[in-house]
Amino acid sequence: MSKEEFKNAVKRIGVLTSGGDAPGMNAAVRAVVRASVYRGIEVIGIRRGWQGLINGDMFPMTTKDVSHIINTGGTILYTARSEEFRTKAGRERAYNNCRLFGLDGIVAIGGDGTFSGALALATEFPVSVVGIPGTIDNDIGCTHYSIGYDTAANTAVEAIDKLRDTMQSHERCSVIEVMGHRAGNLALYVGLATGATAVLIPEEPWEIERDVIDKIRSARIAGRTNFMIVVAEGAHPQDTTELEEAGITEKSGAGVAVGELIQRHLGLSPRVTVLGHVQRGGAPSARDRVTATRMGHYAVNILAEGKTNRIVVHTEGAIHDIDMVEGLAMKNTLNENEKVVVKTMTGVY
Repeated sequence: MSKEEFKNAVKRIGVLTSGGDAPGMNAAVRAVVRASVYRGIEVIGIRRGWQGLINGDMFPMTTKDVSHIINTGGTILYTARSEEFRTKAGRERAYNNCRLFGLDGIVAIGGDGTFSGALALATEFPVSVVGIPGTIDNDIGCTHYSIGYDTAANTAVEAIDKLRDTMQSHERCSVIEVMGHRAGNLALYVGLATGATAVLIPEEPWEIERDVIDKIRSARIAGRTNFMIVVAEGAHPQDTTELEEAGITEKSGAGVAVGELIQRHLGLSPRVTVLGHVQRGGAPSARDRVTATRMGHYAVNILAEGKTNRIVVHTEGAIHDIDMVEGLAMKNTLNENEKVVVKTMTGVY
């Protein structure tokens, strides 16, 4: 099909990345630009998310601008959070720049906060918006998969496998804190992949004896001399009394809290490792590159068809779109099968 045969509802669109960065965002930006150019649609890159739209920090993008970025982490458009965009005045400034730059639509790559901003803008002003899920937490309720999750999980697994080597050599207990402030998807998946002794997640407040100590004891009775505990950064105890007595606060971190209680209960000296933002970096995996490319291509097509207020989602292996209001109303849920398998596998030797 030649470019002349396309009937596009939009002539010029903007693309931005917002919120936390995730490996594969560049692949999505690349797909948006290339799919648009193929259809004869102009693309404007918006730097630094919604704040960039407010400030007019934008530039025309061509296929040359997105060459050789499919394999790079981070985002060439940069990302930022914008308090100003949360206000009606801020969104009005953003819309005025949409008019100034001639934008008919916007592809916003990010999480729930990014989509909420897009919906607010499109509700108040005549701008078409489509969201692409990009977050390593994989905690967007309307999609089974978000860009960056696979890469972040593989990064954590690789780090834990390396830690396991030294842990086994010194016969130690290791507590690994992975990202996941409000969602335990990543911790659950990584714990399953690494054969952790115990996995602690934000959705289920933990009790130290039941969820950690008993499992370590079982492993010791079975002859194990080293133990791996995976903790999501947002995991929290049912009762904070013992931690308060030890002077441990939320600011100390979930991993430190668990490590302190293991030492108190068992006399072990756990090594606590906080993987932190290393999980957001690195070259995206093949899965993230392909998923991001498919989603970016799909986003351009539905904008060209005249759709708006949509989120591109990945469910049961298929790419499709869902109404943004409906999608934002959906709550993140953990994979129940993974939960059952983790509970079955941890503490059993």
